[in-house]
Amino acid sequence: MSATAPDAGLPDARLHPAPARVRDDRPLHPWWQAGPFAFVFAVFFLVPLALVVAVSFWDFNEYELIPAFTWKSYAQIFEGCADTATRCVTVSTYLSTLKFSLVTWALTLAIGFTISYFLAFHVHTLAMQTALFVLCTIPFWTSNVIRMISWIPLLGRNGLINQTLVGAGLIDAPIEWLLFSDFSVVLAFVHLYTMFMIVPIFNSMMRIDRSLIEAARDAGASRWQIVGEVIVPLSRTGILIGSIFVITIVMGDFVTIGVMGGQQIASVGKVIQTQTSALQFPLAAANAVVLLLVVLMMIVALMRTIDIRREL
Repeated sequence: MSATAPDAGLPDARLHPAPARVRDDRPLHPWWQAGPFAFVFAVFFLVPLALVVAVSFWDFNEYELIPAFTWKSYAQIFEGCADTATRCVTVSTYLSTLKFSLVTWALTLAIGFTISYFLAFHVHTLAMQTALFVLCTIPFWTSNVIRMISWIPLLGRNGLINQTLVGAGLIDAPIEWLLFSDFSVVLAFVHLYTMFMIVPIFNSMMRIDRSLIEAARDAGASRWQIVGEVIVPLSRTGILIGSIFVITIVMGDFVTIGVMGGQQIASVGKVIQTQTSALQFPLAAANAVVLLLVVLMMIVALMRTIDIRREL
């Protein structure tokens, strides 16, 4: 019996093989890659920020919040500031906060740069660098409040420092300004936030090509000239990042000033916290918006000194 002939209307698979499937190796569109991060950013930053801005324009009284557009809160914040003869409360509060921010920034920059320079250029083994760097992070293993409270037994009127100085006959009476003063607030700020300056500066210094330092040394440059003309310019990215961290944190801090200042020193963050406790949410939101604008202007001024995107 003869084999059945294939159907003339159907193509032979052996003569006409199916085309191979082309593999699509094109990467995902950048928008799809950034989508999840943009969603998280919008939900946890943009939406709350928009709510704060919206509430700042609400009206309020002793009993309720009134969702009606008004400039009442902003007018109350800047009440009396048009009079140049006297300084209004808002300007005085911002100047006080700015003073703490700048003093803390200068001290943390000096300490952070010195420690980073020592770790990067005077410690030659990676194991020792890691050990000393971890040692710098030990204070961050405990709560900020605990670290602040730990200064009270040292700085108080009957604290360890005053007792030691009186017992040694160096002073006749305890020093009053050690605690609940501007000094104690700045001391706590430096203790809490110096690490935010050390980390970015140390990271920038570790990326410096050591051959540049050797070339400067061979050209006859002194140690201070190498620091000022080679290391500082090449570390400016870390200095800028650390400065932004310290300034923004100090400008909005209210816990440190409240604890170490004995609830006697005013700051913008403390004013916002007090208004929130008094259920004056539109007024607190307006103060938060003004503080945000001031901090953003400070960051923009810092960013104009260096193109951080190009440096990174």
